[in-house]
Formats: sequence, structure tokens, C-alpha cells
Amino acid sequence: MSNAVSGFSKLSKEEKINWIAQQYFSQPEVAVATLKQYWNSDTQLQQLHDEFIENTISNFYLPLGIAPNFLINDRYYSVPMVIEESSVVAAAAKSAKFWSTRGGFKATVINTEKIGQVHFLFSGEADKLQAFFRSVKPALLNATESITKNMQKRGGGIVSLTLRDKTADLPQYYQLHVTFETKDSMGANFINSCLEQLAKTLREEAQKYAEFSEAEKDITVVMSILSNFVPNCLVRAEVSCPVEDLAEKKIENPQLFAEKFIQAVRIAEIEPYRAVTHNKGIMNGVDAVVLATGNDFRAVEAGVHAYASKNGTYSSLSHAKIENGIFSFWMEIPLALGTVGGLTSLHPMVKMALEILGKPSAQELMQIVAVTGLAQNFAALRSLTTTGIQEGHMKMHLNNILNQYQATPEERKAITTHFQNHTVSHASVVELIENLRK
Repeated sequence: MSNAVSGFSKLSKEEKINWIAQQYFSQPEVAVATLKQYWNSDTQLQQLHDEFIENTISNFYLPLGIAPNFLINDRYYSVPMVIEESSVVAAAAKSAKFWSTRGGFKATVINTEKIGQVHFLFSGEADKLQAFFRSVKPALLNATESITKNMQKRGGGIVSLTLRDKTADLPQYYQLHVTFETKDSMGANFINSCLEQLAKTLREEAQKYAEFSEAEKDITVVMSILSNFVPNCLVRAEVSCPVEDLAEKKIENPQLFAEKFIQAVRIAEIEPYRAVTHNKGIMNGVDAVVLATGNDFRAVEAGVHAYASKNGTYSSLSHAKIENGIFSFWMEIPLALGTVGGLTSLHPMVKMALEILGKPSAQELMQIVAVTGLAQNFAALRSLTTTGIQEGHMKMHLNNILNQYQATPEERKAITTHFQNHTVSHASVVELIENLRK
């Protein structure tokens, strides 16, 4: 049973590690050695990593892989992916190669609008508040000038500012609803700074507004915060080819394959239990590139899944059809991404990932990320509707079990040969290892 600790954040890194080791491990010295084993030998680089978050004790590594041969808008990309799940990078690469000989992927940024809101309470009449808002709107925008000046030079800034009456949902609740263009930065700090300034000015102007009673002047700002739901920050990714061009080694009847594939997508469109797993597969690709490029995958996940529910039921993000003999597969997803600021200028591997992608703009990165998600989805559906998902997955699972039991090269060879004709399960692999070692 561990004890509570006071002032943990004030302890040195060594002291934090020693406390953790003593509290939670039967062999504290082994725990300390393991944590230190993952430190970077370059002390300057290690300090950089330590300062990304608070209370750091070590680094937690994830593999960085590459999925080559992505032909996107007639240009080839090798896509960096950070993910711990086996088969994902292989599936993306396989999809990329498949479509590179069938015209490649097309991607289009539909819009790049981002949203922030000032949530506040007002006790007076709605019409009075609307009149007040119309009179102070110029002052509200002027108050943000010092914050938006540099963004405006790059073509960004506040796009629109409106007052929304939400009293039908919650008594006295209103919003300042603000849309932003943040160009190549994700823009979270920029948006939140603007919103806090708008909230401050809103309260100040209310105090001076002659038409308000004393009670009405006392506007209560609850919070000012960006939204990770960005339904108008959209990118479309798509592939298409004549149905007969879908033919390959495992697709002997392309028409039958295409029809079955479309049925699988339609099931995900109408069945939430399937849609969640279907979309999770898309996010395998999306998150891996978002992570590799130093963007916020939690924000992307939240926004994408909210978008998947935009019609009132959780549904597939991707869609497919056959029309005039042409098979088409596409999706539109919201992606608020950045290629400048944040980790993009700090994390050495993020810098490398962006370099590999040719130093893309935020819009180009949106396209690459969406395409990787669509490729992942295509690979999963192709497996599900042909050989089944487990064939490739269990090969990787076998490798993980062999690593776990530190199999020798001779054991690996014997076990791999055996499971070419037998079903892989954890129990059966362990049993074979134990038999070989007898």
C-alpha cells in the first residue's frame, strides 16, 4: 500500500524516481535502472523532453515507422507513422502501393475554419443583449488587435463574431461564437488568448452600457475556450478506378469484391456497433501521422468522432459506391492541424517527420493525414471481405509472443514453420515453445 506524498513536483527527478521505486516495486534498484535505461544519453535532448510535461521520470518510447508509395494529388509521399499496434503501418503501405497503380489518392481541403466560444450568463432580456452586442462588436474586435496582428499578416485572424442565444437549452446562457483562420499553426493558444480578451472586454463594456440595469451589467463569464469540434475545418480524401482494375492476387472477381466492400461500408453507415470499430481503423492511420507530426491526437479524435455523430446517430466516416462501372471510396473528416509552433519546432523527431513529408503546409498535412486514414480503412475492409482480418494480424501477434519469450533464431524458425499450417493463439505458441525447450 503506497503512501500519499507532499510536494512531489518540487522533488528533483532523481528524488521522484527513488520515491516511485521505493513505493511501488519490490526491487527498487531494478525499477530505477529500468527508468534510467530509457533516458537519452544527450543531456540537452533529455532536458528538452523533460520539459514537455510535468513530473517527468523517464521517456516512453513508441515506434516510428514509414509507409512509402503514397501517391497523393500526383505527388509521392513516404508517410511517417507513430503507433504501437502491429499491422497498421504494413496495411497503410499495402494500400498506398495498391492505389499508386490505379491513379493514386485525391485530397481536397474544403475549409479551414476553427471555432472558439465565450460562454456567459445574462439575466436580462435577449433583445437588450442583442442591441448591446451590435453596439460593442467593433470594440470587441478592436480589443483583440494586438493579439491578432501577426496572424493577420499571414492571412489569418478572426473571421466572424456572433452572439448566440442558448437560453432555450439552459436559462440565461449565451455565447460569443467566434470563427478563426490560423493558417499553418494549430492555433490553440492564439484562439484562447483572443477569447479571454473578448470576455474581458465584454464585461467591461457591459458595465458602461447605459441601457442595462445594475443587475444586467453584471455579465457572468463562465469560461472562454476553443472548441475541438471543427465541422467546417474539413478535408476530403478519395480513390476511384474502374471496377475491373480492382483485380489482383486476392481479388479474382473484382465486381463481387466491390459489391461486398460497399455492403461492409453500408453496414458501418447504419450500425453504430460496427461504425465505432470501422472508424477506429480509420483513426489508426490518422492518429499515427498526427502523433508523428507533433499534433494533438486527442483533439483530433474528439472532433472526428463528434463529426461521425453529426446526423444524430454515430455512423461511418467513409463511403463507397459503384457508378457507371467506376468504384469510388471516399471520406470527409474535420482536422485542425498545424505545422508551425508547439512540438513542431521542439521535438527532433517531429522536425524529421515534417522534413520527410517535404515541410507541408497545414492544408497539405490535412490531406496527407486524411489519405492515410482512408488507406487504413481500405486495407481493413479489403482484409475483412476477403481473407479475414486475423491472417496478417496473427503473424504480427506471433512475433510479439516470440519476443516476449525471448525465442532463439532456431526456435523462431521452427515455430514460424509450424504456424504456416496451424492457427495462432497465445496458448498454442507458448505450448510449442515449452515443448521445444524440453
